[in-house]
Amino acid sequence: MTKNLALVSVIVPCFLSTKTIRRAVKSIWNQTLRPSEVILVDDCSPDSGQTLKTLYDIQKEYPNDWIKVVPLFVNKGPGNARNIGWEKATQPYIAFLDSDDSWHPRKVEIQYGFMSKNENIALSGHDFLYLDEKEQSYSSLKENYSISQVASRQLLLSNKFPTPSVMLKSSIPHRFDSGKRYSEDYLIWLQIALNNNEVWKIDLPLTFLYKAPFGEGGLSGNLWRMEKGELNTYLQLRKQKLIGRLSLYCLIVYSLAKYTYRCILKNKFKFKKLMTSK
Repeated sequence: MTKNLALVSVIVPCFLSTKTIRRAVKSIWNQTLRPSEVILVDDCSPDSGQTLKTLYDIQKEYPNDWIKVVPLFVNKGPGNARNIGWEKATQPYIAFLDSDDSWHPRKVEIQYGFMSKNENIALSGHDFLYLDEKEQSYSSLKENYSISQVASRQLLLSNKFPTPSVMLKSSIPHRFDSGKRYSEDYLIWLQIALNNNEVWKIDLPLTFLYKAPFGEGGLSGNLWRMEKGELNTYLQLRKQKLIGRLSLYCLIVYSLAKYTYRCILKNKFKFKKLMTSK
């Protein structure tokens, strides 16, 4: 490890991840500014130890102490796995990556560079691209990109940040709700923002997702459970007195409207796919 290191711990929750985790780790290693450590948390994958074995094999493929492997013996979901990884992290900044996604090689250079020069910022995120599994090429990044602050009211209307786009200060007191399996990321972003912390967005696609943002695969595959998770997020914010009663009612109506629209899109896609296959 000859290049300078960013003071960043990368946390990757892993669940049945044997087919994709190498791509994720490789994208971390290939950063132009490499993070100081990677923490792979096996969330008790029910595959007779195959995921855990793969993680230990990957650990041996990289320099000593760069990768930590943390096995969990009870499956509690990605939020809990990220919290456990957070406890093991040694760096002042935390970045998250899902085991089936990857990063642009300049992600850490750009995002950490921005945050380390602006220590008042608690959390930042950025745009993403949806790629086909076979796509490996990276798009060139525009030189004149914008970085803007995200107001809490903007974040309340929609989750601006997929988890693999987020970098935050490890010292913040908030953590993922370990008992929450849907919208657990959205809840913590909002808790951070609504507690008067600065949240910013970089207008560059620095994360690559290999499944659609909703309605396809993984925990995001069940639209209604996702919707219930979002509604629960708003209810928790109200219980914590971070939003008012009127705001809660308006957000619930708006969220249900978005859910209806997503269902229409999903059914339209299914119909189109069915007609194409005939």
